[in-house]
Amino acid sequence: MRLWATLLLGGALAGMLLNGAAGAQETGKLSAQWEELTAADFVRAIHQAQGVCLLPFGILEKHGPHMPLGTDLINARWVALHGAAEEYAVVFPAYYFGQIDEARHEPGTVAYSRHMQLDLLQETTDEMARNGCRKILIVNGHGGNLELLPYFAQTELQEPHDYVVYVYWWDRRNGEGRPKQQTTVDMHAGESETSNTLVTRPDLVHMDRAGQESGADQARVHLPEDVYTGIWWYARFPNHYAGDGTKATLALGEWDMKAWVADLAAAIRAVKADDESLKLQSEFYEDAKHPLETKQ
Repeated sequence: MRLWATLLLGGALAGMLLNGAAGAQETGKLSAQWEELTAADFVRAIHQAQGVCLLPFGILEKHGPHMPLGTDLINARWVALHGAAEEYAVVFPAYYFGQIDEARHEPGTVAYSRHMQLDLLQETTDEMARNGCRKILIVNGHGGNLELLPYFAQTELQEPHDYVVYVYWWDRRNGEGRPKQQTTVDMHAGESETSNTLVTRPDLVHMDRAGQESGADQARVHLPEDVYTGIWWYARFPNHYAGDGTKATLALGEWDMKAWVADLAAAIRAVKADDESLKLQSEFYEDAKHPLETKQ
């Protein structure tokens, strides 16, 4: 009974926090959510945000036996909205068209082709920029995008763009005062991620199922650390579960989410203050037209 009472309290807390964020977003009578704005209010919102727009980026994949398929999606947008409540920015609807080939064997996974991932992301950022987003901060909530998104940002140098793409990823496993973890393997749907989702959507976390599968590292391939192969994840975590969600606590989740929001708000402020990236990017595009004239 105490566990479910805790979860209910967590749900109430999440609701209060979300309502609080919504109230904060109404400062200046503008929502931060792209889809909630009228056309006229959208113009005002872009000006108020100084052209900074957030693109919460998750995925649809299995999260152990106890978590929703959209966990990364849910948590990334929750953080984006709360970060925008502290430092105003326009938040794009949740985006899930990323890299998740390693989970194609699990039900509910939606894995797009490599060209679709890159083409759709390019068209999305182009359209955001056409609507006034000169600084696009991708708020990544999925570890499987850690190679995709920096690569995408790097390829923005291939042709001129009148906007800058920034990629944001928070390492939520450190920090002074963070409750001590009980587990050492904690990579996917484990102690941390389960704790975080007890804050964002406790109604979707089935703690009674968290122990139904093993999230232990099965270490079925033995290669040097500096040798990579795409099957590494399946070789180690075939259940698409890496850790032990039964060890999750609301206290850990509350610490993480508070720290994550504060860190994102700081990142938004830094992006707003960044007057150099776009200028240097434009300079680079011009220099790249005439490489033989580049001073050596």
